[in-house]
Amino acid sequence: MVQDLRNTFSRRDDRKRSPVTIGKVMVSLGSIVGQAMALSLASRNAIREANHGSRRQQRHEKHLEVGVDIPTKDELRAILASAKRRWRPLIVTAIYTGLRATELRGLTWKDVDLCLALLTVQQRADGWNTLGAPKSAAGARDVPLVKEVVSTLREWKLASPKGPLGGVFPADDGNVVSLMVLRRSALGGALVDAGISTSARQPKYSMHNLRYAAASLLIEAGTFSPKEIQTILGHSSIQFR
Repeated sequence: MVQDLRNTFSRRDDRKRSPVTIGKVMVSLGSIVGQAMALSLASRNAIREANHGSRRQQRHEKHLEVGVDIPTKDELRAILASAKRRWRPLIVTAIYTGLRATELRGLTWKDVDLCLALLTVQQRADGWNTLGAPKSAAGARDVPLVKEVVSTLREWKLASPKGPLGGVFPADDGNVVSLMVLRRSALGGALVDAGISTSARQPKYSMHNLRYAAASLLIEAGTFSPKEIQTILGHSSIQFR
């Protein structure tokens, strides 16, 4: 229905709308449905999902570059060295597991087994900080943890903010941390301190770029097959973007 609406707007007749106008209409409609979700009048936002699908297709068609889309190894070292203690455990986990930002925000301690060096992705937190099922059936998975992540999380478990949700990387009040805080305070701050970015509001890399880095590290390690890496990253396709 969303695509039909776009097609209706862009039909070549006397009432054809420009791409800019269509974009504004879809953004407004997405905001309306988003408000409906906040009021429990809608369960999902098909408009924003459609927009995300378009951006994802563009990523699929783009060739990823080290130093542009994927942080270099020197940059990863600098990020880890510069990450503030409050956010370092999250960044370490992101780099070595490839979890999505939504999955990191929804991760709870009951889903982390430090003895087995394994975490289980069972839920995620959306843009409205609401916990729900993973992105897809492939999103629910077990992810092995390297020693660096195990030791970091073991120490962090003692110091992390406590809350009713039992989140591994919660906000200071124990509730779900927002995406903006992750982008600016956690990763953006580390990139500025590492000299990689000049602004925490407009960092060179995003949390998704750390996911690319994790995929690259997994491939280079040679420990897992392409199919196993696909499973670890929670992708339904062997192609990773």
